[in-house]
Amino acid sequence: MAVEEDEVRQAAQQFYAAQTSGLNGDFGPMEELWSHASDVSVMPPSGSRVLGWEKVKASWERAAQAFSGGQVVLEDVVVIPITEDAAYTMGTERGHRKVGERTIRFEGRVTNVYRRESDGWKIVHHHTDFSSEMVKALGGS
Repeated sequence: MAVEEDEVRQAAQQFYAAQTSGLNGDFGPMEELWSHASDVSVMPPSGSRVLGWEKVKASWERAAQAFSGGQVVLEDVVVIPITEDAAYTMGTERGHRKVGERTIRFEGRVTNVYRRESDGWKIVHHHTDFSSEMVKALGGS
């Protein structure tokens, strides 16, 4: 079975809708879209690295608590098949997030890896450009 680019694009759109839901207090969609395997990973704009579903889940939950609203969209997306059950996307992530009363606008390059599992395409890796503004907004140096 070949990679259907439209299915991967749909998974990517769902992932960004889930990020927006998380920024607005609803983590549920994010949990449904991620693989729950031990090999999933995130390299967020804070510069850290997170490996394994339980830690990835916790990092998204912390992000949902740190922000009080916002929106994230993926633009200029390109789908690259790897195997019949794996593909990655490249694109530009744009949006805004609120930390307290401050709105942080961002734009960065992003790579996401998807794997076809028994219940559909799941995200297994998310990597965005480092953002010093995001680190400062979250209380880092």
